[in-house]
Amino acid sequence: MSDSQKFVALLRGINVGGNKKVPMADLRAAFEKWGFTNIKTLLASGNVVFQGSEKATKEIESHLEKTFGFEISTIIIPFKNIEKIVANDPFKDIEVTKNIRLYVTFLKDKPSSKLTIPYTSDDQSFTILKKMEGAIFSVLDVDKKGTVDAMKILEEEFGKNITTRNYNTVLKISKT
Repeated sequence: MSDSQKFVALLRGINVGGNKKVPMADLRAAFEKWGFTNIKTLLASGNVVFQGSEKATKEIESHLEKTFGFEISTIIIPFKNIEKIVANDPFKDIEVTKNIRLYVTFLKDKPSSKLTIPYTSDDQSFTILKKMEGAIFSVLDVDKKGTVDAMKILEEEFGKNITTRNYNTVLKISKT
């Protein structure tokens, strides 16, 4: 493929609570069958790094549904965007403790949220630090009593066409 480049596919809502089971070996085999190369999966939560043409990535969701028998929302990101996120070190000013969670939420569509960022929840447990090229960076303090439902806030503001990964997962993806 002359226009081959490196991408990351983030599958939303698979292998959670025994629902929408997608074995990673089957997922790798499917990507190979669809003509992609250098396929690597990370964790069972649906992180796939692969080479292919941008045009071919447009068919991944329909291929997934045909292969696994259910709809799987997928966000495709050029690998260079993951590298930019890591190079920017969006959490460099955050003191990480055992109760602090760092999240990157990837957006499928351009955000229409009117939320002023940085944003902090009323109980101070959840902060959205910034936005950058299809990604939202947030911090959750699970030590706070009655911690807000951060994922609900993100979905209400940015819609259901999002998927969130712990920053440690994003770092692992960047090293593939």
